[in-house]
Amino acid sequence: MLIQGTLMKGYAGFYYVYAEDRVWECSLRGRFRVKKQDFIPGDKVLILPGVGSKATIEKVFERKNALTRPNVANVDQAIVVFARKMPEPDYNLLDRLLIQIERLRINLLIVMTKVDLCDDEQEDPILNYYSSLNYKVLSVSNKTGQGIDKVRTFIKDQVSVLAGPSGVGKSSLINSLEPGKELKTGDVSKKIGRGRHTTRHVELISVAGGLIADTPGFSSLYLPEMKREELQNYFPEFADYRKECRFKSCLHDKEPVCGVKEAVASAKILQSRYDHYLQFLQEVITSEQRY
Repeated sequence: MLIQGTLMKGYAGFYYVYAEDRVWECSLRGRFRVKKQDFIPGDKVLILPGVGSKATIEKVFERKNALTRPNVANVDQAIVVFARKMPEPDYNLLDRLLIQIERLRINLLIVMTKVDLCDDEQEDPILNYYSSLNYKVLSVSNKTGQGIDKVRTFIKDQVSVLAGPSGVGKSSLINSLEPGKELKTGDVSKKIGRGRHTTRHVELISVAGGLIADTPGFSSLYLPEMKREELQNYFPEFADYRKECRFKSCLHDKEPVCGVKEAVASAKILQSRYDHYLQFLQEVITSEQRY
């Protein structure tokens, strides 16, 4: 009887598939070897169980999407992980990641770790601003367990990728979601204030009823290729004010009578978000001129 599963990793000619709440060690049918089929984590497959945990891959389904950095297929959502403290959140990097993820058209969750290092009533107005833009933001503590159950509800039955800088507790988050995984964790370097990378390769792991890829390659500093006019679409707070611009082609930079700039001046749009937009705009324009 054929059963459907998700490829977790390939190693030494074998493929490990998660199906029916267990992991199967699979070999390939001869036709796949002849075709030199390209398998990547996240591929949906049909397998034919054999003896014990052995099986063969009989069919590979068409991918609904595929990321190249990291190399993962059929991704449902990205979980962007930053710390409230140690290290301090890099909102410029966060905005870059939001653009990358939204361009992929997958769901998004922002998880802020180390909330236990903050005072009980210490709120972050910048995080509140992101929440007002309808981004899902959860604050958690890997030490006390605060917010971990809420994260579990988001990852169940989903293929997720983790993104974010090192040292913010991505591996610790996985350990908190399902104790016993015991992923290697790295301390934040006190000298440089950044974490040491603890994840070296792309592999899906089963966690709390879902599959997660801990993928350092997704935390890219580079913006995806786009036209300069497209960038503003990734800043949803601009939408209500763009209609007040004098020019339909307004880039909200040096143009006169700009509704977005007026909204920034009156604190309706967060100044730092607008500053990031201007920085990203120059990067996009420079990239355009290069090609």
